[in-house]
Amino acid sequence: MQTVTALLQVLSAGIGTGAVYALVALGFNVVFKSTGAMNFAQGEWVVMGGMVTALLIGTFSGTGLAVVTAVVLVGIIGLLSERLTVQPLKRPDALVITLVTIGLSIVTRSLVMLVLGKKPVGYAGFSGNTALSFGGVSIQSQTLWIIAITLAFLVVMHAFFERTILGKALRAAAADREAAAIVGVNVGSTVLLSFGIAALAGALAGAIVTPLTLASYDQGAMFGFKGFSAAMLGGLGSLPGAVVGGLALGLLEAFGSFYISSDFKDAIAFAVLLLILFVRPSGLLGRADIVKV
Repeated sequence: MQTVTALLQVLSAGIGTGAVYALVALGFNVVFKSTGAMNFAQGEWVVMGGMVTALLIGTFSGTGLAVVTAVVLVGIIGLLSERLTVQPLKRPDALVITLVTIGLSIVTRSLVMLVLGKKPVGYAGFSGNTALSFGGVSIQSQTLWIIAITLAFLVVMHAFFERTILGKALRAAAADREAAAIVGVNVGSTVLLSFGIAALAGALAGAIVTPLTLASYDQGAMFGFKGFSAAMLGGLGSLPGAVVGGLALGLLEAFGSFYISSDFKDAIAFAVLLLILFVRPSGLLGRADIVKV
């Protein structure tokens, strides 16, 4: 019975962690769908979400208002980043944009360190630092918040892509940029929009996970790597794949830490990335490109 309880405990922790990875992977996939490039500044937006929320909690009376404000602010920063770094490129291709985002990541990390400081920051969970017990399984209330907020965000994103004109325009541009431009879709605006959505997703991930992990200016690379691994696992460019990849990676880390050692938690993501590149580069839900010769 204790073994079953322990496994359920690990399962809940893995789902909570996987939900965070899913949000980060979603940011990678949205930008990849619109540009074919990797946005390696994604992890920095996760850090900003947590650190800006911590800063604003001292200003606003409620945590919820601080989280919403921080996510919106980072989303605006994502839009400005695209306008200042990607939009000016005369002939942007995937490789150039990827290299630009690497530079953007370095600059953003330095600015966060200068403006928000080097000291790790944190704040209490949305329901306090409490744990709930279900049949002997103890779950942090913040983990439930993470799962619920991630689900809500994914539902909103699904409705956005399926039911709104902007969402359909972004999907059209992702499917065929030239054809979308011919029928009147502003491809440049869809790229801008994808960076904004990626920043929102990253900031939200940072805001909801910081009560459990703290936030520090130098965590961006780690979050970016985990999100990239989850995106690769689920399938680059596949929005459902981001969810599947994030949850799978979170569960692998949780059970790996339980059965092996928590010291190998980060190594698991690296091993998963290498394995998926060797065995199925298109990911679990991605489609392999078929080239006729």
